Amino acid sequence: MTDRHPRLPPGQVGTDRFPVVTAVGAPKFDPSTWDFFVDGEVENPLRMTWREFLGLPRVTQRSDFHCWAGWSRLDDEWEGVLARTVVEMARPKSSARYALLVGEGQYTSNLPLEDLLDEGVLLALRFNAQDIEPVHGGPVRALVPKKYGYKSVKWIRGFRLLEREELGYWEARGYSSSADPWREERYA
Repeated sequence: MTDRHPRLPPGQVGTDRFPVVTAVGAPKFDPSTWDFFVDGEVENPLRMTWREFLGLPRVTQRSDFHCWAGWSRLDDEWEGVLARTVVEMARPKSSARYALLVGEGQYTSNLPLEDLLDEGVLLALRFNAQDIEPVHGGPVRALVPKKYGYKSVKWIRGFRLLEREELGYWEARGYSSSADPWREERYA
């Protein structure tokens, strides 16, 4: 891949590899105990089993992925449930302005609610026609293509909708809350 593709943000280098970047090891997946929740500032708090989650409508899209470490993968195929679909099922209250994406082990990342509702944000189950590997966040990882990869929470288990912003795992350690790769917003 050429390093200066027009879809590469400043400071990024294109790659065909998908390096593993994580603060913790992949948790063990048990479909009998796995669930997905949406709570906080919602009218209809949700908790879905693995089977119920798999029954949600899916979409397939092509997206780019930009890591804060300076590499980008372009034009990958992702399949999953639109985050918007799940959030709308929970019926956010008018007071909901932010979302905390919650992964296994309480790993979190924060987004303005409007960013979570963007049409490109997925709860991804498949990557390039294969189930997402555990080291890359399987069975389900968030995909937030317009942000650096640390916003795309691996092993995601739910959304907590909030009135005020709450910093996530990396954001509390000095990383940018906005995480815009086109503005090189890596650090706060």
